[in-house]
Amino acid sequence: MRLFMDIAKALADETRVRILAALRRQELCVCQIVELAQLAPSTVSKHMTVLRQARLVDSRKEGRWIYYRLADTAAPSAVQEGLTWVWASLRGDSRIKEDKKKLQSILKMGTEQLCKKQNQR
Repeated sequence: MRLFMDIAKALADETRVRILAALRRQELCVCQIVELAQLAPSTVSKHMTVLRQARLVDSRKEGRWIYYRLADTAAPSAVQEGLTWVWASLRGDSRIKEDKKKLQSILKMGTEQLCKKQNQR
């Protein structure tokens, strides 16, 4: 029951669902997620904590950067089924399409350059 509640909570927020959709094709650095969501790093961190608690994402640290990716196929079936439902439900969603385009330009910037840009704000 706990995992179900964590997944439901994670999927009940538009920003978290947008982040999951962005992670669908590739691993992303926190700074890339911050740029996509246009939120403060602390806010993104809180969202990522909720997604991690629901076991929807995994993370790794490389130097000073933290990278996130979707949970792999070893994740519990509830996680896999939840993600499958999200993908089916969002197929053709205009906001997700906009984010995908925006993410393409974000990925062209190096993570170091992106972090530097964000620190100047």
